[in-house]
Amino acid sequence: MKQRKCCRPQPRAFSGIIQLFVCSRVVASVAILAACAWTVSSPVIGQDSTPAWAYPVNPPDFKPAPDTGIPRRVPDSTATYTLTQIRDLFTAPDWHPGDHPPMPEIVSHGRKPEVQACGVCHRADGPGGPENSSLAGLPASYIVQQMADFKNGARGTSVPTRVPPRLMIGLAKAATDAEVADAARYFSALKPKSVIKVIETDTVPKTYVFNWHLAAVTTGEKESIGQRIIEVPENLEQFESRDTRSRFAAYVPIGSVAKGKSLATTGGNGKTTQCGICHGPDLTGLG
Repeated sequence: MKQRKCCRPQPRAFSGIIQLFVCSRVVASVAILAACAWTVSSPVIGQDSTPAWAYPVNPPDFKPAPDTGIPRRVPDSTATYTLTQIRDLFTAPDWHPGDHPPMPEIVSHGRKPEVQACGVCHRADGPGGPENSSLAGLPASYIVQQMADFKNGARGTSVPTRVPPRLMIGLAKAATDAEVADAARYFSALKPKSVIKVIETDTVPKTYVFNWHLAAVTTGEKESIGQRIIEVPENLEQFESRDTRSRFAAYVPIGSVAKGKSLATTGGNGKTTQCGICHGPDLTGLG
C-alpha cells in the first residue's frame, strides 16, 4: 500500500477548518488556508527537504530545562504541577476540570508502556498545539479512521525525525479498538474554541525551535514573513505547562484573509473547487 504522508504545512490549521467556521473563526480559517495555498508555489516545497517553518525539528543541542521542583501555576487555576509531572506522558495535566466532562482513562492516563495519554499532547479538552492537531468537535468516525490509518501505515509523516508523529504512530499501533472509541467519543463531544489570533503582516518575530514548535525570541527582533505561516504561543511557559487555555498568534502574509475567503467560497474565482462543494455552504460538513 502506498503510504499517505501527512504533508499539510500546519496540521491544526487544516484539521480544524470545519470546526473553526462553526465557532465563528471564519477569518482565521480562510487566512491560514490561503497562506498555506500560497506556499504551494514556493520553491521550498519543491525541494527534497520539508519547510522548517511548517515542520520544526529540535536542534541537536536542545535540552529541556531541569525541574527545580517548584510547582507551576497557570491563570485561573488552583492546580499545581511540577515540570516532571507536566512532562509525564501518562498523566494529562488538568488545570481546568470544569471546562470539560471527566476524561476517560485513555485520555487522562493512557496505558503503559506503549499508549500515552491522549490528553498530554492534545490537551485535556482537545485544543492541541502548533505541533499537533486540535481534536475537539471532530466527528468520532473521523478520529477512529485516522487512528486506523496510523495503525495500518496508510498515514505517516513527512519528517520521520519529529517525535510527535512518531509517538502518535506507535500509540495507534498499540491502542485497542475500545480505547480508540473511548477517546473519539470524548473529543468529538467537546466544543471547539477559539485559541488562535490571525495577524496579517510583512514582518514577524524572530523564532527558534522549542520542543517541536516555534517560539518567539524575547529580544523583540523581527524578520520578513516571506511565504510562511508563523504560529507561536502568546505565553510560552503557559503552553509548556499544557494549559488548555493557552492562546496563539498565527502570522500570515498580508491579503491571506481575503484570498482565503475567495478560495473557500468561489474556489478563487473558479481556479479550483470551492470548499463548500464537499464541506457544505456553512462548512460544517455533509456527513
